[in-house]
Amino acid sequence: MNPKSVIKGRGAQLNVPNRFFDLNHEMREDFLEYCQKEGEKADKNKTRYIEVFPKTIVNKVTSPDVGMMYSMNAYQGCEHGCIYCYARNTHEYWGYSAGLDFERRILVKKEAPILLENQLKKKSWHAQTIVMSGNTDCYQPAEQIYNITRRCLEVFLKYKHPVGIITKNTLILRDLEIVRALAKDHLIAVNISITSLSENTRRILEPRTATIKKRLETVKILSENGVPVNVMIAPIIPSINSHEILALAKAASEHGALSIGHTIVRLNGAIGEIFRDWIKKTMPDRADKVLHQIENCHGGSLNDSRYGKRMRGEGKIAEQINNLVKMGQRKYFKDKKMPKLNTTLHELHKDGQLKLF
Repeated sequence: MNPKSVIKGRGAQLNVPNRFFDLNHEMREDFLEYCQKEGEKADKNKTRYIEVFPKTIVNKVTSPDVGMMYSMNAYQGCEHGCIYCYARNTHEYWGYSAGLDFERRILVKKEAPILLENQLKKKSWHAQTIVMSGNTDCYQPAEQIYNITRRCLEVFLKYKHPVGIITKNTLILRDLEIVRALAKDHLIAVNISITSLSENTRRILEPRTATIKKRLETVKILSENGVPVNVMIAPIIPSINSHEILALAKAASEHGALSIGHTIVRLNGAIGEIFRDWIKKTMPDRADKVLHQIENCHGGSLNDSRYGKRMRGEGKIAEQINNLVKMGQRKYFKDKKMPKLNTTLHELHKDGQLKLF
């Protein structure tokens, strides 16, 4: 690898064409071009936060194999820069690239707490767990600026409504007091994503995420405070982190996690091109091997859209991975189980306070 050819601090190394634009569509960076003309140095690698104003925030999940019915995303795009992220393709709907734009153009929904409260107050709404970060991480760096996730958690607590969180950031500990209050009424479950125990692997796979040590500490602190934690070993990428499955399961259990989950990587849409470019630049010695093994898990393709098959894969390599995960679950989580969240309290608190009878 030539270090000079790699954009430091980012996962994707290029912007791929947006599939919704024709070949004559031009993406312009007028401000950057102006800076160059004026003799100023323009930082193309800087993250930009862009406010957007959706009409709703809670989304019904129609995919039958993702394990959630409703999700919400305070941010679109994610500065963490995970090279494999399935959410990259959604950035194309906003007119951006799934590559570097996904990491450098973060769309911010500042009114999310208000929209959430309006949803929970509806007479027609019946409590179902709403998962924060069904798409992009609700505790990514932008949260330090905007505090949208914290304000949403305050809404969930006010209305005694169950919420799930998926994150790979330790910023959740900033909100420990709120999270602990939700946990007392069995209203929250936290999923911490840990894909490797190697910092070298973490840095190239997920360049702007919290360190592995910090994530394991977060699992421990949450668990010690009565918050149920599941560790997501996801995605598992053959010949990159597939050899770490049992070690990851052991570490998760020892730090207090109640369960583990996993997926096998699939590179849908534009992600295949982004990942291929990335691995040839960062791991040229094993790039072809990894790509062929991913294809082996998905019937000869980097992508797999078949419900029931896409998350677990098929073939010998996928079978070995899935069996290792099952072995880790039996060995380290035999007497552990994630609790079911409470959906009964919400009706009593729809007005933001306990209804009187």
